[in-house]
Amino acid sequence: MDLGGGDKGNIRSEINVTPLVDVCLVLLIIFMVVTPMIGTGVIDLPKTQQPPKKPEDQKQILLTVEVGNPAVLGIGDTHYARGDFERNLDELFQRNSTRPVVIKADRRLPWKEVRDVMRVAKDAGFENVGLITEKKQKGAS
Repeated sequence: MDLGGGDKGNIRSEINVTPLVDVCLVLLIIFMVVTPMIGTGVIDLPKTQQPPKKPEDQKQILLTVEVGNPAVLGIGDTHYARGDFERNLDELFQRNSTRPVVIKADRRLPWKEVRDVMRVAKDAGFENVGLITEKKQKGAS
């Protein structure tokens, strides 16, 4: 409010930022509450009636993800800490980049854990990354 004796009757075009700040803070709080809820949850890995038969062989690199806190990561039968797991996967890619990678993950794991292992394999350079599934039993859903 201008109490000075200056320009009486002139229109002042100043923006009132208080409602703008209020709205922005409310939106910020809403996004902060909702964002952690997006993309979480536990899913069962897919089961199929007739999975395509691809025999396991020595050419495949088997990555394992087991339930734990944090998840237990392994290459073949050997378990590694997260940093060592990524380093060993990079070394495997340097030795032979054409080998397919299959991930065998516990179905009780959150999907995020499996997705992170897939991302690590892709970041190492592997293009052919897949999941191992089980054949669905008759009468089971």
